[in-house]
Amino acid sequence: MSNYRDVTLKGNPITLVGKEQKVGEPAPPFHAIQQDLSTREFQFGDGKVYVISAVPSLDTPVCDTETRKFNEIAASLSDDVEIITISMDLPFAQKRWCGAAGVERVTVVSDYRDADFGQKYGVLIEELRLLARAIFVIDREDVIRYIQVVPEIGQEPDYDEVVAKVKELL
Repeated sequence: MSNYRDVTLKGNPITLVGKEQKVGEPAPPFHAIQQDLSTREFQFGDGKVYVISAVPSLDTPVCDTETRKFNEIAASLSDDVEIITISMDLPFAQKRWCGAAGVERVTVVSDYRDADFGQKYGVLIEELRLLARAIFVIDREDVIRYIQVVPEIGQEPDYDEVVAKVKELL
C-alpha cells in the first residue's frame, strides 16, 4: 500500500484532507445521513466488527462493483460484522441505487451534509468534495485494525485482505 496521502485520480495527484487515521488507534465516532434523511451516529466498541468502505460515488462503475462485492461478502460473514458503505451521494440516489442493485446486506449512508466521516478519517478529496476509495476495519473494542486507502481511485480495493482481517478478528 502506498502512503495514505499519495492518492491519484486518473494518474493526477489529489489532496486528502482531515485527520489521517492509524492502525491501533481508536475509531473516531462520526455521523452520516441515512436514506430516510435521518442522522445515524456511528460509535464502535459494541462487540461487532465493522468494515467501512468509503467510495466516491455509487453511480460509477468501480464503486458499483465494490459495493455489490461487499454485499456478497456480507452474506458469507457472521451477523457480528456490519459493512458500511459511505459516499457523498445524496440519500435519494443511494436509495435508488440500492434498490436497483439489490444491495440489502450493506448499510449505505451519505456524508454529503457535513463530510463528518471524510474529515475524521482523512479521506475527503479537497478538489472534488468526494471521498477517496478506502477501507477501514474496526474491531470489537473500537480499535482500527486495518486501513486500505486505494492509491488510484479508479481501482478496486484488495477484497481478500479485508476479508482475511475480518475473519482474524471474529
